[in-house]
Amino acid sequence: MTEQEIKELLEKNFTFFQHKECEYFPCHQTSKPEKFNCLFCYCPLYALGDRCGGNFKYNENGFKDCTGCMFPHVHENYPKIMERYGDIIELAKRSDAE
Repeated sequence: MTEQEIKELLEKNFTFFQHKECEYFPCHQTSKPEKFNCLFCYCPLYALGDRCGGNFKYNENGFKDCTGCMFPHVHENYPKIMERYGDIIELAKRSDAE
């Protein structure tokens, strides 16, 4: 996508959503709650494990701890997340084949 196409995409309403009435809003610490994007409340990239590209850690039980990650909640990252859906589809294919 060109910079212009990305700019036009981010002007679309479907790329940003806030649920300010949510008990957990915002669910991550931020100095800019007015820019917090709830669209990907549950990160679609979580399933990619260490290939998600976010700022996560694995806890002592082996689970991803994403409390330090704001990637899916930054509006400008919408196109980057959508670009990764091919990776998620491939992951699902392999899982179904096993």
